Amino acid sequence: MPIPPRVLTVAGSDSGGGAGIQADLKTMLALGAHGMSVLTAVTAQNSRGVQGAWPLPAEAVRAQFRSVVDDIGVQAVKTGMLASAELVETVAELLTGPGAQGVPVVVDPVGISKHGDALLAASALDAVRHKLLPAATVATPNLDEVAWLTGVRVTAETDLRRAADAILAFGPRWVIVKGGHLDGDAVDLLSDGTEEHWLRAPRHDNRHTHGTGCTLASAVAAELAKGSTVPQAVAAAKDYVTGAIAAGFPLGGGIGPVDHGWRFRG
Repeated sequence: MPIPPRVLTVAGSDSGGGAGIQADLKTMLALGAHGMSVLTAVTAQNSRGVQGAWPLPAEAVRAQFRSVVDDIGVQAVKTGMLASAELVETVAELLTGPGAQGVPVVVDPVGISKHGDALLAASALDAVRHKLLPAATVATPNLDEVAWLTGVRVTAETDLRRAADAILAFGPRWVIVKGGHLDGDAVDLLSDGTEEHWLRAPRHDNRHTHGTGCTLASAVAAELAKGSTVPQAVAAAKDYVTGAIAAGFPLGGGIGPVDHGWRFRG
């Protein structure tokens, strides 16, 4: 039997199932990849927010990574919630070590949740800038994360290029700055400093968008594992996420998730 592309997510758990490891694995399955996971933290989380978060020890993260990579191997890696400076440094070391060298890495520099809850210690900021981002094939910050990492505040589409350049200064090969919080169409800028791709999609009037960032980064990783170039992978991921947002559904009393299985329901 043919073996599907193998993609590893290194991220936290979302007990509500809309984001984190759960969203990553659903996305990878929907896009034809075999998802594997390294759990970095456990959260108590639902549609209303994050009620608690407990990082795992660095040795547990390292053991999970080595267990998967040394036996099964990976064709792409995606990182999400890393919680602490120690875990950021541990993961960055693993990404440049045996079994992962040359493998595409998608870094979602998760800092806060959809509800505004902190998911990364403030002390980890420098580690993300100087350890994790240089290991990235593609970084996928939203506008809040751009401001947090670089001080650049994006208020209009014309600011996206400046934001991309500021992230690229930390060393990722490519960055996609997600402009979803701007007015008008949902526009993102993919750049490597010389080549630019502007990705636009109609904005859907749907508040149930929990997990959007995790889903996009995982979709990019899945497409890279399938052999796509970065521009091809990001374009395909944008299309998938746009459909998932359009099909997002209510759960609980707060913000519901995007629908990772929307293509199966058409």
